[in-house]
Amino acid sequence: METKFPKSFAWILGLSIIIAFAVFSYSFYSARQLDNSLSVTGSARKQVVSDSVKWMSGFSRTVLQQDLKSGYAQMAKDQAIVIKFLQEKGIADSEINISTVFMGQNYYYDKGASTPKEYNLNQTVEVKSSDVQKITDIAKNIQGLIDQGVIFSTQNLEYYYSKLSELRVSLLAEAMKDAEARAKSIVESGGAKVGPLKSASMGPVQVLSVGSQDVMDYGSYDTSKIDKDVMVTVRAAYTIK
Repeated sequence: METKFPKSFAWILGLSIIIAFAVFSYSFYSARQLDNSLSVTGSARKQVVSDSVKWMSGFSRTVLQQDLKSGYAQMAKDQAIVIKFLQEKGIADSEINISTVFMGQNYYYDKGASTPKEYNLNQTVEVKSSDVQKITDIAKNIQGLIDQGVIFSTQNLEYYYSKLSELRVSLLAEAMKDAEARAKSIVESGGAKVGPLKSASMGPVQVLSVGSQDVMDYGSYDTSKIDKDVMVTVRAAYTIK
């Protein structure tokens, strides 16, 4: 026996098919639109010369417990010698910071309990200056302090560039131009065109030794060299026409 469907059912079925096709077409078009973009990375780099330096150093004495009083007196004499040495080299008082005396006991576990207690007395010297070359030259020649009996030790100098904020702005603009140029190079080779910018984000500033590629995800700041490369990267997404 032949089954007959009412005309209203056929009408509803047809309308449902049309709606489903329309929804599918719109979803397919939207997906195509979402994929119709290109993300590229742009970068800009500039070499700069450090305009400030930090020099950390120190002097010390090792004394027995019964000689602590004379040890502190000797540290005061050493401090006066150090300050005079730095001043004679042209370093201003405002650029010199000397800590108080730190005292720490030396422990010798292979010796008996009757061994006299021994202490290290030390002070740190910090010099901050904008005269980078002068401080560099002084730090390389501390023989004058050694000749006067000061037990003086020096650490690596740290070099900084103070105008990073201003430089970052100009490098950011250059990095965006680089990103757009890269996008055009990729897209136009396939016959398409780069459309408006959809989004952009800036990576951390990288302060590197000259020519270095040792970048870090969270940024880096190399303080070991006077000459530096400052690099900025951007991530940009463009629509494709």
